[in-house]
Amino acid sequence: MAGGARDIIVAGGFRQGRGEPLSSVDPATGRVFAEVSTASVEDVDEAVTAGEAAMRDPAWRDLLPHRRAALLHRAADLIHAESESLARLQTLDNGKTITETRALVASAAGTFRYTASALETLDDTLTTARGPYLSMSVHEPVGPVAAITPWNSPIASEAQKAAPALAAGNAVLIKPAEWSPMAALSLGALLLRAGFPPGLVSVLPGPGGVVGEALVRHPGVRKVTFTGGTGTGRRIAAVAAGKLMPVSLELGGKSPTIVLPDADLDQAVRGIVFGIFSSQGQACVAGSRLIVHRSVHDEVVERITAAAEALVIGAPARESTHMGPLIAAEHRAEVESYVRLAAEEGGHISTGGTRPSGDALGEGFYYRPTVITGLGPGSRVCREEIFGPVLVTLPYDDEDELPALADATPYGLACGIWSRDYRRAWRLGRRIEAGTVWINTYKQLSAATPFGGVKESGLGREKGREGIRSYMTQKGVYWGLDETPSAWGL
Repeated sequence: MAGGARDIIVAGGFRQGRGEPLSSVDPATGRVFAEVSTASVEDVDEAVTAGEAAMRDPAWRDLLPHRRAALLHRAADLIHAESESLARLQTLDNGKTITETRALVASAAGTFRYTASALETLDDTLTTARGPYLSMSVHEPVGPVAAITPWNSPIASEAQKAAPALAAGNAVLIKPAEWSPMAALSLGALLLRAGFPPGLVSVLPGPGGVVGEALVRHPGVRKVTFTGGTGTGRRIAAVAAGKLMPVSLELGGKSPTIVLPDADLDQAVRGIVFGIFSSQGQACVAGSRLIVHRSVHDEVVERITAAAEALVIGAPARESTHMGPLIAAEHRAEVESYVRLAAEEGGHISTGGTRPSGDALGEGFYYRPTVITGLGPGSRVCREEIFGPVLVTLPYDDEDELPALADATPYGLACGIWSRDYRRAWRLGRRIEAGTVWINTYKQLSAATPFGGVKESGLGREKGREGIRSYMTQKGVYWGLDETPSAWGL
């Protein structure tokens, strides 16, 4: 720490960035709790150049996979050892409840462990020969990776990108969101403690228009992995097309949750409430559109309304809190504008739609869980991502309507289905355009299962064994076995 602001990490070195400092605000109080130094374009160039050099160093380039896996395991152990302090730091940084940030830290540690195990068993391939040669398919690091992460789930998202990028042998340059930079800086410090060569790790906070833009456009960055808004994703894809650079884009969502008339309503209601109101609805996979058979629609809405009103809104560091604040005042204002729009479009607010009362919550960016009925599938509130605790409900009559209703947005990230008939649910899940389908559950995620979206929800997949391969390039190698010289040209 120098100059009153937390240092950034440039190629493993801690120092003040050359950009303008930014303030990290506690969303529960609206007060600044930390000042963070930020990177400049020059810092980005230095980090990329050092990352390229570190990747070429034989000490890293020739390190066997099981040795790299040992470093990943060590990182997981350090995250686990620091889990409570990391969780509390995230709660300060983005307002998520302490129970959820503990889960995010555990997820980060689990991602490093899973990636280490997958790396040790990730084999290259001896391909079928079609002549007098031995042929192989081998994989090599793609090059320095820019990992641009979102504010809603810091350390878990950073681990999801950094672990496989490092496992594949790359340098990783983490650019955290401006609203939540603290977890990434802590993770970067732990990766260095774990023993990764310093040049491989940089953490570069700062504005997306400066730091993110410099990373995406830098000729030395060979892949960008981005989680965030669809508009930014499009801009990254446009630059990547000019560079012929691979990208992984996990973007927005407006995920449907479908309740069939045979569903266990007790189970469904609890899952729906969790799917939309946990994380204050600030999740790309939030189940923000509820599509319910007309025969049970009113009962389901009544139950969800009662459950929403029973949720505890309060300080996110308190163990009993279900919902903390939204990330920032301007984000809450945007959520509020959508609720006003819903009323203008003819929607009925069954519950919520206001800020909670009480002096203890007045300084934070709190908003009540909101349920809206009476809108059609073409309304803006039903089609556009709100990224807040707002649920819109739609009744349906005929099951044949469901694929079109579920797909009636530009997005295709996730979907939930509630039914006692597993055959019926399976058939429906296969017809809907979504990267993930949950049946009789919601927001369950695994490091072993690939994750991503279709349509405007993104490109590519993260997680799973193949998640490591996505940070590598493939090379064919041929060994000639014919002892007879070529007769060509004779």
